[in-house]
Amino acid sequence: MTTPTVRLFQALDRFHAARPWDHNAHYHRWIMRQLPRRFDRALDVRSGTGDLARLLAGRAATVRGLDADPAIVDRARELTPSASPVTFAVGDAPAAITEGPYDVITCVATLHHLPFSDTLTAFRQHLSPGGTLVVVGLARARSVGDHLLGMAALVMNVAMAWLKNRGRRAPRPASMTAPTRPATMTFADIADEARTVLPGVRLRRRLFWRYTLVWHNR
Repeated sequence: MTTPTVRLFQALDRFHAARPWDHNAHYHRWIMRQLPRRFDRALDVRSGTGDLARLLAGRAATVRGLDADPAIVDRARELTPSASPVTFAVGDAPAAITEGPYDVITCVATLHHLPFSDTLTAFRQHLSPGGTLVVVGLARARSVGDHLLGMAALVMNVAMAWLKNRGRRAPRPASMTAPTRPATMTFADIADEARTVLPGVRLRRRLFWRYTLVWHNR
């Protein structure tokens, strides 16, 4: 016998299966607002099908997208015009972060899959003086504030799913296909380690089970 709570989450799962939307792409505009109007070189880590990399190309001289999945890198190349300044490579952070330095580094919904401090250290080492690092990440809910924000996100998630799928006959294809796993670090743990590696970093909890991290290499 299922409880009302279980039935509620089952109903939500059915609702979102019929009305999917990309929580990560929701933050792309916010990411762009953190960046200069023009910059030279950018790196997007775990770039998926390249949606954010192509957005960065509107401001950058060159953009490198990096992803561990060869199939999705092939798909990103197919979706990217030949005249675009975006190139894609197969590899994963932190070991595959080469070339550079970069004026902008972005990383969306990926850092919880990687060695946290080592990856932030690699970002710092490959970021140009005056450059900007922007991360949208996932954290494990633990505090009362985390759970309250999660409840608010449930309500907003339903509203956004309805609005973004209104009038759409077929679901939009996902921009990332790599297997996912839940975050293990809490926001407090993330903040402590990030401030050790990146002095002056700015972090903030966000809706839709995300947090943001912004660091300027001054």
